Amino acid sequence: MINRRKFFAGAAVATGAAVLGRVTANAKDAAAPNASTNAGASPDSSNSDSRYRPVITPNGSTLPWKLVDGVKVYHLTAEEVNNHEFASGLIAKCWGFNGQVHGPTIEAIEGDQVRIYVTNKLPAPTAIHWHGLFLPNGMDGVSGLTQKPIQPGETFKYEFTLRQHGTHMYHSHHDEMTQMALGLMGLFIIHPKSPPNPPPDRDFAIMLSEWKIVPGASRPDPNEMTDFNIFTMNAKAFPATAPLVVKRGDRVRIRLANLSASDHHPIHLHGHSFKVTETDGGQIPESAQQIAATLLVSVGSTRTIDFVADAPGDWPFHCHMTHHTMNQMGHRFPNLIGINTAGLDQQLRKLLPGYMTMGDAGMGDMGEMGMPNPKNSIPMTGGDGQFGYISMGGMFTVLKVREGITSYEDPGWYHNPPGTVADTASDADLKRDGIRM
Repeated sequence: MINRRKFFAGAAVATGAAVLGRVTANAKDAAAPNASTNAGASPDSSNSDSRYRPVITPNGSTLPWKLVDGVKVYHLTAEEVNNHEFASGLIAKCWGFNGQVHGPTIEAIEGDQVRIYVTNKLPAPTAIHWHGLFLPNGMDGVSGLTQKPIQPGETFKYEFTLRQHGTHMYHSHHDEMTQMALGLMGLFIIHPKSPPNPPPDRDFAIMLSEWKIVPGASRPDPNEMTDFNIFTMNAKAFPATAPLVVKRGDRVRIRLANLSASDHHPIHLHGHSFKVTETDGGQIPESAQQIAATLLVSVGSTRTIDFVADAPGDWPFHCHMTHHTMNQMGHRFPNLIGINTAGLDQQLRKLLPGYMTMGDAGMGDMGEMGMPNPKNSIPMTGGDGQFGYISMGGMFTVLKVREGITSYEDPGWYHNPPGTVADTASDADLKRDGIRM
């Protein structure tokens, strides 16, 4: 049957709805003797270890731990997550840890002894690699090389002392192409034993990733090598990415980790510059720290940036690969730029009532048209803003800097002072400055 989905010029798009809720970790630890439990199960909660300010994982959570005879004990469960929502309208069957994609952030302190149990509830063997950590070879987590694979139904124990601080990761190291493509990864943050003074007021951690999900499908394609169509921050695509809310004058840290399959991401912050203070190898000496507004985060690496939020407003924070700030309905779309489509709609409406040709003058207005999407897919671009439709999606969020706020809840859109918003030039302006139309 002929329908609009089969006409290349009529690809459907619709407005996505923001999903800003946080996920709570699904801890499965049993009670243990001589054990006390931390209070760091949610991104903004205080942690019973007062030596550091907890990291915020937007759209994510922090893994709870217990102190057992001086050892911090964690429990990860690798399992299917059948209802992960990348954005409103796109729900996929992924693999994750403790019921979420990506897995919860692990936090600890340099010098801590940690014991991490990993239970495998997947239909395949797995193993967990502690990416970037200094540890005994047999704890490195490479299936077949440094350990046996964790078979379905088994629980393995990893135990080591943290000998460094910085932003690190954990991920499957068994059939990585499949298991990482389905979501088996997370952040591992180690705070310094002697924290800097003063510490950051807001400390965010963001995992960058990419996926291939064919419109209408419900499972990411792990065999894809080049043509990814969903780009995410903490496994969410804009407009479902939570904003980064800060108070004017806050010292802000953003930790970026990239476990994409093959794409590097130049991450750009509007309205501010920042110092690049850490790599995945550790702290950069202050004399060598570079000042930038865009930072390339390569595959398999982490980078940390620090800055003072001194400019109130709603500032984009996004990958500058232009195709990484759009979603799946923008991929494999034909190039109609400059084509004369006069009369085409009238002819095609004989077959498809209501048909509209789109894309002959660009794609910026596609999300506003409100046409239905194919099943289980999201529009090419994002969602509503206070000045109209925001024609970006994917690896994009907003840094919201506000004066004098008392809460870090989403404050809504920024109210610009009078006279500070670009708008249509008046005839008087044009005449005064000699601008000819």
